[in-house]
Order: sequence, then C-alpha cells, then structure tokens
Amino acid sequence: MTDRWQFEVPTNGTKHLPPDARYMEALSSQGYGFEAAIADLVDNSIDAGAKDVVIHFLRDADRLVSLLVIDDGKGMTEEELDVAMTVGGRRDYDAKALGMFGTGLKSASLSHASAVTVVTKTRRTRAVGRRWLMERAVNGYQCDIVDPSYAQTLIDRYSERPIVWQGTVIRWDGVKNFPQHGGGGQTDRYLHRTINRLGLQLGLCLHRFLARDDFNITIAVEDVNTGLEYMNFGVDPLDPFGYPKVGHPEYPKTFTATIPSVGDVPLHAHVWPAKSTLDEYKAVGSVLDRQGFYFYRHNRLVQAGGWNNFRQPDQYLSLARVAVDLPDTADDVFRLTVKKEGVDTSPEFADALNEAVDTEGRRFTEYIGAADAVYREARRRAGTTRKAVIGPGKGFDPSLREAMEDELPVMHGEEPISVRWQKLDNGNFFDIDREDRVIVLNQHYRSAVLGGRRGGLNDAPTVKSLMFLLLHQVFEKEYSGSREKDNLQLWQSILVAAARAELERMADDE
Repeated sequence: MTDRWQFEVPTNGTKHLPPDARYMEALSSQGYGFEAAIADLVDNSIDAGAKDVVIHFLRDADRLVSLLVIDDGKGMTEEELDVAMTVGGRRDYDAKALGMFGTGLKSASLSHASAVTVVTKTRRTRAVGRRWLMERAVNGYQCDIVDPSYAQTLIDRYSERPIVWQGTVIRWDGVKNFPQHGGGGQTDRYLHRTINRLGLQLGLCLHRFLARDDFNITIAVEDVNTGLEYMNFGVDPLDPFGYPKVGHPEYPKTFTATIPSVGDVPLHAHVWPAKSTLDEYKAVGSVLDRQGFYFYRHNRLVQAGGWNNFRQPDQYLSLARVAVDLPDTADDVFRLTVKKEGVDTSPEFADALNEAVDTEGRRFTEYIGAADAVYREARRRAGTTRKAVIGPGKGFDPSLREAMEDELPVMHGEEPISVRWQKLDNGNFFDIDREDRVIVLNQHYRSAVLGGRRGGLNDAPTVKSLMFLLLHQVFEKEYSGSREKDNLQLWQSILVAAARAELERMADDE
C-alpha cells in the first residue's frame, strides 16, 4: 500500500440522526441493581438540598403496589422537571453535585419499574408532574403530563413527612421484582430481605451524609387501605472505616500519590483489627472484595474495595482499606461508572502508587506489608495456619460464602466449587463432577433436607456447608486414593440413611 496515511478523517458536512425510540429500552437495561437504583434517586434528593428522604413501600394487604422516594428538597419548576425527564436532557450540575450524566433518574427507574412518575413543587410554583410509561416511551418518547390536582394530592399526602413547603415525589409502579403473589408470607419475606439489603447499601454509600445531624433517610411500609404502617426506621451510617480500635499502631496514615496529569492525591491507609464481626467490616463484601480502595466523590462512596490493577486481592490483605477522595477534574485517570458502583483507573494511577510516600518518606508498598503482617500475626496467635482451598461458588448463600472465605484462605485463579440439586438415578445422596467442579445433590432428597419448605438457588445452607467441608479436598486432587474412596462411600451410606429417615417422618406426619 502506497497511499500516505491521513491523520485526520476528511468529512463533508454533518447529518442529524436522532435516537430511535427503542433507545429507552437500552437505557433501562444497564444492569442497575435495585439498591443501586434507589441510591441514585437519593443522590438527586441530596443534590436538591434535602434534609429528609423517605423510601416508602406501599402494599394492599399481601400485594405490593408501589414504591416511592420522597424528599423535602428545593423541588423543580415545570421547565426544570421537563429537563429532568428528558432523555439526555442537559442541565448544569453544581460543582459538588452527586449527579453527573443526566440519565440516572430515567435509567435507574425504568430498569425496575414499568412506569415512573415524578411530582414536584418549589416554594413559589404549583405542583407539577410527568410520567414515563415504558410502553409509550419506546413508541416515540411520549411523556405523560400528570393532572395538576393529582400532583398536589400526592404532595399533600406527604405533608410534614417530609415535605413542608417544597419537595419531590418519585413513584414507581409495576416494579419488576415485587412478588407476583404475596400470599403465604411471601411479601413479608421479600420486604425483610430487600429492606435489610437496601438499608446496608444506603448506609454504606451515603455514610458521610448520614453521619451529619441534618440529614436522614427513613424506610417505611404502609398499607394503602388501612393506613397502617408496618415498619418505619431510620437508616444508620455504615462507615467502612469505623473500627473501635486500630489494627496496627502506626495506622491510619496518609500517603501521597503524585499523578502528573492530576497532581497530588492523598491516600488514607487504614488497617482493620483482625477477627472483627462488625457490620462496618463484614457487610461490604467477601474477604477478597472488601479490601483495597474506597473511592469517594463529593463524600459519596462510589467504590467499596478493589485494587484497580495495582495488585491482586489476597486473603492476607483482608484488613487493608484505603480511602481516596476523587479530584474534581480527573476524568482521564479516574472514570466513574454511570451506576456509581466502581471507578476505572488509568495505568498512571497504578504507577503513582508504587512511588507514593507518607510525610516521613515511607512508601505505600510498606503499608501493604504491614496489613499483611497484622493478619498473619492474628492467625499465628490463634494457633492455626489453614491450608488454602478452592472457594465456594454458585448455590451457596452469599452470607455462607462470606463466612467460609473469612475462615479459609482461598486459592486465587481457581474456578469455585458450585452446588446444585439434580436427579440422580443411582439413589446416592450426592455425586461429584470434578471437571465442572460441582457437588450434585440428589433432587429426590430435597424435600427431606428442606423439611417441606420451598427451595431456591441458595437453599439448605447447613447441608451445603457440611458437604463443602467434606468434599472440597476432592476437587483439589487429580484422583481419589483408596482411603478417600472409602470415606466417600461411608458418607454416602450415612447421608442416604438419614435422608430416607426424614422422608419416612414426613410421610408419617401426613
């Protein structure tokens, strides 16, 4: 090829290409988790100057009907509301705002609901509202205008709790993960699980705001027919650096990473005390997930743990956490994801970490060694040095996986061991799939193990944990010796006998 390379692509004018209406479907399919979506809406409330935010689950007897987020912020005029509800609508964000891209309200809401209604009022303007109905949005961006009288009614419904003179109500209808049939305690169980996870998520990512005296988040459940309030509690801050005593006498300590394109970035390095059972330590994630960098943007936690290509996670670094407040202008080095659940960093950041020092000239890499030493010393004092194992995977309850990973060093780069129920023709209680690393439990005995309760992906945690403890070594060897084969046969016989006894008891009870 002899043509000279053109460093600039030549063009001949421009052409307007508006997005297809199906873009709304793409916008609602960004993988927003439920808790992350609600947190995004609360971010908007904080940007609006809210002091009180209420997350309200509404039920009609056993059926959940709607979810609302209400705040006492400054509200919006009709023109501002139209911009907020416009896909890709441009608005000027305050220098310290939590919002960034102008898509959070729409994408977070329509990821989880078939309709999102926003009603708002400022001190000087009347209540106004708009509604995106998914089926209408995908057919031409047709946004509904909410009847002004209903908009005022909805504002009045939350008068003094928390709206006083101004505020905003976001209403989700057709919430996708609400139970379809709420009978048999299904709705109560859903609310218990969901509200617990939501409280932990909001308490974590907004802990700096919740620690203030002038900001509160309340989660409540109300029956729309009786007006009975089933639940009403405030979200507590969950500070990932809120340990009662230090894990290492020389920490916390601040290191400075000098990044040429950004400047100096402080790294506040902490070492948690070993064997902590506090939610502030354990609720963040697994042992491998919770270590590393905790990035904040304008006091909002946007990444909880992870080493961002600086190094691999390690069981022995489970006590190491580093708080980093992101600079305002560093998009090329620190790129925040749309869902505010992580930060992509450039190689420039990793390079700067290797040269980062504290005020006495000690390197950041020495901190890594100190955190490692605290963990190892705690293990030594306990008188145990446990061998690394292949970790648990699918089929184990997340809290069970976390407990196992807390207690057992996990081999890195190994496919985890999964567990599943499946029909076995041989009558055995379990089978082993070495190649795919699966413990297979016989579906025939499932009702006996569960005692007649309804099953699920992560059911039977007690039995599954015992099976993992019995069998994990089988997957760590290429073949089973005679002693191991004899043990497998022993366990099979006893477990089959126990499961059959349970089935007979169930038959007698019937």
